[in-house]
Amino acid sequence: MKKPQPVHSILGKTLRSLEIDLPLKAYSIWGAWEEIVGETIALQARPRVIRNRILFIDVSHSTWMQQLQFLKPNLIKKMNTFIGEPYIQDIRFGLGKIPMPARRSETGPTWQDESLSEGTLKEIDELLQGVGDEGAKSALRAVLIKGAKLERFRRKRG
Repeated sequence: MKKPQPVHSILGKTLRSLEIDLPLKAYSIWGAWEEIVGETIALQARPRVIRNRILFIDVSHSTWMQQLQFLKPNLIKKMNTFIGEPYIQDIRFGLGKIPMPARRSETGPTWQDESLSEGTLKEIDELLQGVGDEGAKSALRAVLIKGAKLERFRRKRG
């Protein structure tokens, strides 16, 4: 019988063997959209899907589509810098409905407003210690932090 392996070790190997670690990192764009493109663009455009290394973005108005066409090379560079690899090869823009961000004072606190203790963050970091790929580690850390915040929020409300 083999010696048990830590979950993070198995998870890292599985992600690499399925070749989904890079696409998983690419989808981290959604969580950092405003940080990557800036508030002005984020209010007018949202990523919809990535297919065959092409990022499809919904845009609020045709004027914005035209403006973003001029910014496309810079946007691709920003996306790939964020991902840490040249994964996005092209961007396609299409008209779509862009929801206005809710004002937090009107909607009350959300799960994103939750804070985690240093102990919880330390646990997450320890769990991911054996993941060798820094991009996968970063993406998994973001997922685990979001999950912990959501769980904490639900426990408070439930």
